Amino acid sequence: MSHHIVEFQDVHFRYPDGTAALNGISLRITHGESVGIVGANGSGKSTLLMHMNGYLMPQGGAITIGDFQLNKKTRPEVRKKVGLIFQNPDEQLFMPTVFDDVAFGPLNLGLSRDRVGDQVTAALKTVGCLHLKDKPPHHLSGGQKSAVAVAAVIAMQPDILVMDEPASHLDPKSRRALINLLRHFHHTKIIASHDLDLILDTCGRCIIIKEGKVVADGKSGDVLSDSQLLEENNLELPLSLQQRAVSTGGPMDEIAKLHHLLEHWAEHNTEHAKTYQDWSKKAETLGRPELAKLLNTIADETLATDARFREALELCR
Repeated sequence: MSHHIVEFQDVHFRYPDGTAALNGISLRITHGESVGIVGANGSGKSTLLMHMNGYLMPQGGAITIGDFQLNKKTRPEVRKKVGLIFQNPDEQLFMPTVFDDVAFGPLNLGLSRDRVGDQVTAALKTVGCLHLKDKPPHHLSGGQKSAVAVAAVIAMQPDILVMDEPASHLDPKSRRALINLLRHFHHTKIIASHDLDLILDTCGRCIIIKEGKVVADGKSGDVLSDSQLLEENNLELPLSLQQRAVSTGGPMDEIAKLHHLLEHWAEHNTEHAKTYQDWSKKAETLGRPELAKLLNTIADETLATDARFREALELCR
């Protein structure tokens, strides 16, 4: 699906003070991918993300978003496809109430008020904040503000979700809720973060950038377990992998990496089973008993593999 593609071809950008933020960066992200962007401070992560919806424009090279090459003329169309969530939610929340903030984007897309109301309600339900709809944003906690900022973008129903440090203001419970939300967003998502565990949990692919260029690109489990690669780019192993290295008395070998991935897969397996069970109940209430029964069977079979995961984990010790 070309309308979900993000492609940078030899893109350059320099700030007015002379700082070269992007130095010929090239990458391609396709439909449905979950991609983490990591790098040390000043590597160009935020600048890269701000080019994805035309907040910043390239000074050299070309950017393609979906069917459009980004320029001043196509920027409005690009912004309909790309939802960008800034690191600081206060930069996105400025209306009198939460409902007004979440409705702002859809209204500017020219949608009817009835449809906007439906999309706002659905988005606030998705992030668990419908009860906050009449509150002024400045009365919210940091975690609530971040959740509402996510809702404001989801309400626009973008093809591509782009997030800059989404967990930086969140407590552990809110961070886990965000991870669960991101796992259920099935369109393309691109996340820049110093929280490498969040990237490991939510992104199948990871790109490391340094001095405005791509220096590594691969499966998150491979990239984020390569301690030498991370050290060369002023990064450290995700905390979960550091703990594994300590418990095994040294650097992670291939079996230790596999043990971590099995734990990760097993956690997802349980979450998937719960999702099937939840949808089984919904199908029952919608008068679809045969579908409900089948979904329950799928859930049971999914849970039955937990024993296999535990067996594999034991064999990795």
